[in-house]
Amino acid sequence: MIVRLPASPTAPRCPVCGKPSVAATQPFCGTRCADVDLGRWLTGQYRIPGPSAELDEDAPTIPDSDPEATG
Repeated sequence: MIVRLPASPTAPRCPVCGKPSVAATQPFCGTRCADVDLGRWLTGQYRIPGPSAELDEDAPTIPDSDPEATG
């Protein structure tokens, strides 16, 4: 059951479409907009700013698990 919040000037809005948010899927208006937002994070459209990550050259490597490589 989706519960709609009463429309008021201070009611939170869905960050994806701008409709009033629903208590069950806050801050979104529904599951569709929540899924759209998740998809944007997963495809890299949203990013948190910061220094770029660099690989640690001194980190140990994982040995091959190929049985033919050991014999």
